[in-house]
Amino acid sequence: MLLHGDIAERYRDFADYARGDSPCFEEWALSVAQDPEVLSWLEDLPEAKQQPNLVFAAARRHGAAAPAPYAELRRVLLQHGTAVRRTVLACATQTNEVGRLATLVPVLAGLGEPLALVEVGASAGLCLFPDRYDYVWSGAGSLRTGVGPVLRAEATGPLPVPRRHPQVAWRGGCDLNPLDVQDADQMSWLETLVWPEQEERRRRLRAAIRIARAEPPRLQRGDLLDLLPSLVEEAGRHGLPVVFHSAVAAYLDADERDRFATLMAGLVAQRRCHWVSNEGPGVLPGVSATGPAAGPPAGRFVLGLDGRAVAWTHGHGHAIEWVRVRSGVLSEGPDTLT
Repeated sequence: MLLHGDIAERYRDFADYARGDSPCFEEWALSVAQDPEVLSWLEDLPEAKQQPNLVFAAARRHGAAAPAPYAELRRVLLQHGTAVRRTVLACATQTNEVGRLATLVPVLAGLGEPLALVEVGASAGLCLFPDRYDYVWSGAGSLRTGVGPVLRAEATGPLPVPRRHPQVAWRGGCDLNPLDVQDADQMSWLETLVWPEQEERRRRLRAAIRIARAEPPRLQRGDLLDLLPSLVEEAGRHGLPVVFHSAVAAYLDADERDRFATLMAGLVAQRRCHWVSNEGPGVLPGVSATGPAAGPPAGRFVLGLDGRAVAWTHGHGHAIEWVRVRSGVLSEGPDTLT
């Protein structure tokens, strides 16, 4: 279990991550890091449940107005701590942010087609529909049909702007607690996880739920280490298998991360699938180490293709900096994976 100092550091790190995206969460996280009484409350939670976004969402679920000063969060945590704790223990941060597709599609669109997508930590599977959105990469180009909602990201570096949307033949995934897009309460929880000031994200989430409800993906409940080989095999019967994940491996412990990285490296080496990862720089260090030595700017993720870093990305998809001139895998023609 993390102690006061470690929890405080975790919340200061989250404040850095939230800076520029949520002044409310930045203030809340910095204030928690200096509040011994709230740190003691957090210390009683399992380490995996001490994460700021989960705690903040649970508090909002139980009446904490946001955006609002830190006193509002503190009031709810200390006056309604038992109810908040129940929600924290029962729920997870399954944000399912479809904005991340703006950083994933430049990779997905260059792999070949049709794709059979396998999302790890799929939540409700909202990110399994990259073909249903239009994209604008400011500074690089766009991909539009005029039909789907528009996802935007600031782009720098030699971004390979797709000339057409990826074709998707099959959509599936796994999660320890998959959410049902038809369940109103579960979708309400996803909306609570959206940061307070981000009304555009809220609208995007509602649109994503409508898209997924029209064609619910195949989601399996269980451990990714157990389910992935069979999911990849099933996907391969429908198209080119691509396993992808974003801000998921961070929730595995160190041993599980090593096992996951080894599993994926093996599947790629056997040419059974492609692997698209989008995680914090310390989460999959083997992937991060293949990028430029300076590493990503603070608060950025590492986007990897088949175990090699290709870009630095914003965690919610707001920005992408392409750092590899050519990956060696992306192509215009059909893929030869078997």
